[in-house]
Amino acid sequence: MTDTPARLLRLLSLLQTPREWPGSELAERLGVTDRTVRRDIDRLRDLGYPVEATLGAAGGYRLVAGKAMPPLLLDDEEAVAIAIGLRAAASSALTGIEEASVRALTKLDQVLPAKLRRRVQVLGTAVALPTGDGPAADPEILTILAAAVTNRERVRFTYTTATASHRHLEPLGVVSSRRRWYLVGYDLDRTDWRVFRVDRITNPHPTAARFTPRPLPAANPAAYVTGHRTNWGTPQFHVAVTLQAPADKISGRLGDTPGDLTPLTNHSCRLEATRDDSPEWLAHRLITLGVDFEVHEPPELIDCLRAISSRIANAIPRQPS
Repeated sequence: MTDTPARLLRLLSLLQTPREWPGSELAERLGVTDRTVRRDIDRLRDLGYPVEATLGAAGGYRLVAGKAMPPLLLDDEEAVAIAIGLRAAASSALTGIEEASVRALTKLDQVLPAKLRRRVQVLGTAVALPTGDGPAADPEILTILAAAVTNRERVRFTYTTATASHRHLEPLGVVSSRRRWYLVGYDLDRTDWRVFRVDRITNPHPTAARFTPRPLPAANPAAYVTGHRTNWGTPQFHVAVTLQAPADKISGRLGDTPGDLTPLTNHSCRLEATRDDSPEWLAHRLITLGVDFEVHEPPELIDCLRAISSRIANAIPRQPS
């Protein structure tokens, strides 16, 4: 094998097998001399691969754990297995590794050959995996959205709540919060920042139109999802609200942090926290939840709801008496 890069890749693939390889066996496998094997081992070490050599009749070469993670070579079966595992981790929003799973899945999906990508899709739909409470995000959609974020590429999709709407977005980040996935981006049709639940997104497709990210009114997309915006300009206030819905249905939809929501019964919960957003924002968010609720405090939130109620009443045509 005279092609040095190809020979190095083949040598690396052999060394990634968990065993010790005699130099003579490596030379035979690669069709080169023992001296060439030694030079190639040195090249791999220069590239950061920790190859250990042992002396003696039973000695040889093996790849060991180093201080940093070097690139790995995967065969087809290994790539499919890892992709399936990453899809499971991403869709389950496993605490601590959810966003890393999506990043890794996006990188792997980008280089998977079409035939392997189809196998991953088929296996992913055939294998049922526990996803915890609440609706699970489709790993395929997560991968598309994460790639659009990375590529700074505008994306179109259908978003379904009570009705379906078509959205055109400059995506800034995908965020896992309270076992749900959210997409943060600038909505071009509504000329404002928006947060979307990924489990309600269908038919996403990048448009190939690049964009320069706009300044986000929060430290990062995760802070925006949890309501920690930087453009409120209002002091903190304490809020207490009883909601007629299970806590897991409300979780993550009010920018709440762990501990803010307390289950009362199987069909109700209480939101109690110190907020740094605004009563106006919270009033509109409460209304869009689509559940009954009662505000206990603060008075400013109650006043906002009264004002909204008055505007709605004035907007509805009166029935003739």
